[in-house]
Amino acid sequence: MKKFLLPLMVCISVSAFAQEETSWTDGFSLSGSVDAYFRQNLNAPNKLIDTDVDGEVDSYIAPGSSFANQPGFALGMANLIIGYEKGNVGVVADLVYGPRGTDAVFGSTTASSSIVNQLYVYWNVSEKVKLTFGNWNTYLGYEVISPAANFNYSTSYMFSYGPFSHSGLKADFTLDENWSAMVALMNSTDYTDYNPFGGYTAGAQLGYSAGSGSAFLNFLYGDQDGDYTDMGLGEGLGATFQVDLTTGVDLSDSFYLGLNTTYNSTEAGDLGGDSFGFYGVALYAQLAASENFSVGLRPEYFSQFGGFDAIGGNDAEGDGNVLAVTLSGNAKVGPLTFIPEFRLDSASEDVFLDGDLTPQGSLGSFLLAAVYSF
Repeated sequence: MKKFLLPLMVCISVSAFAQEETSWTDGFSLSGSVDAYFRQNLNAPNKLIDTDVDGEVDSYIAPGSSFANQPGFALGMANLIIGYEKGNVGVVADLVYGPRGTDAVFGSTTASSSIVNQLYVYWNVSEKVKLTFGNWNTYLGYEVISPAANFNYSTSYMFSYGPFSHSGLKADFTLDENWSAMVALMNSTDYTDYNPFGGYTAGAQLGYSAGSGSAFLNFLYGDQDGDYTDMGLGEGLGATFQVDLTTGVDLSDSFYLGLNTTYNSTEAGDLGGDSFGFYGVALYAQLAASENFSVGLRPEYFSQFGGFDAIGGNDAEGDGNVLAVTLSGNAKVGPLTFIPEFRLDSASEDVFLDGDLTPQGSLGSFLLAAVYSF
């Protein structure tokens, strides 16, 4: 009998340890991406030039939107997302490294935060309420920082000049099987590692999701640079208000249509005069030609007013606009996606330069990106 009990006890002990180890690691998740690209202007120089006529070669010609702007072969970023959930609480650490990551976290003011894209803890209070505390990517707009989650590799003007990230406390509510809501109290936009101004920004979202599509109405309001009148330094700029609508629907098994429209306005404050900002609209039409290849068209109209300058120049009234049309393909080879892309930016002002360095109003470009997701 003793000969039987000893191996049985050992098996039970080993089995219990294995179960405990498996249970302890079940909450971990690991995902991310690595991307690189090649970009070439079709009607402008593809090298550093002297754009401000100061005798120094210091800049290059590219669209005014964020990311994917360097000429020739260039790097995107390495993205590593680590998650752990135990019970009804969890944590996410989203780390980025490379030029795209550096641009994404430009608001970080300390070197230790320069690779942190998102860093937050969360608590699922109930099936209908979730609290998030820390730094998360913005809820406004159609596009996101990670190229793995976007159909187009280059980004829109609306995404580029809206918020990238927020730090604060937000509460997500599931109202019923279709409706959701969110409210948030946050630092100034993109100041993610701490609050340098002493003021706070409010955020809100109302969402509706059905079987074939969804729509989200987003709001942001708050003073982004603080008020220092008590120090004799003035109030700076006034409050920023942004309203944003993002929606998309599967019109068939192979055709998807999305839309993003936004309006952003900041009070002039100590600058005097009228408010300044931008508004725009973009469509996202995507057709799946096969299981491994899709094609998408993104036409975007972007208008700036009150002296706000995203496209590189304004008229005498401080206004300007640009029509950017982007045609992209997605060719999948397992977890690797190749994205060939043609883009034409047509601006109201001559903000680009041709091969002779003569100002012109349009810029055509070609891009080929490779994005590996895991």
